[in-house]
Amino acid sequence: MSPAPRSYVVALTGGIAAGKSAVTRRFAALGVPVHDADVAAREVIAPGSEGLAAVVAAFGDEVLDAEGGLDRPAMRRRVFADPAARHRLEAIIHPRVRHWLHERALADTTPYCLLAIPLLVENITHYRWVDRILLVDAPVEQQLARLIARDAIDETLAQRMLAQQARREERLAPAHDVIDNSGDEDALDAAVLALHQRYLALAATR
Repeated sequence: MSPAPRSYVVALTGGIAAGKSAVTRRFAALGVPVHDADVAAREVIAPGSEGLAAVVAAFGDEVLDAEGGLDRPAMRRRVFADPAARHRLEAIIHPRVRHWLHERALADTTPYCLLAIPLLVENITHYRWVDRILLVDAPVEQQLARLIARDAIDETLAQRMLAQQARREERLAPAHDVIDNSGDEDALDAAVLALHQRYLALAATR
């Protein structure tokens, strides 16, 4: 069994384009270490990595861009159109991301740290070691509009991407705390500050 981190560990999650980055920026501004699964996913398949070699072995050299890195837009289109390809890619990346996050949580000595994990609910059995789950929530219609605007993609691809994630009620079920991000982003300041105080208190009494 893997050792438990010394810091109190809060796993932050939410559907795509729900506003997770806006929330993590505010925690980071308060001095809270944020260990991001999206950063991990890039690092574990960086050019020259064992992870990228595994992706090439599974999908072929055509998944590489001109610089020898992963052609992410092309791969994204491929995996969201082909569930078998998506599962194959996830089987390569997800275990490496989990290891990356756990190692950083183990090394963290602050009162508490944040793990930003978009697909937490989909992989919840692998994250039983976290202390608390924070959900950033937004209505599906807002997620869709934000995703189309953010990634400059069409509605068909955006709908397909949303459909690959856990349903909103599935994300709400395991959450200890929920931040409603359906309104103005400035409203997040007070919500994050209140949770920051709560997590400091929980870390002190664990």
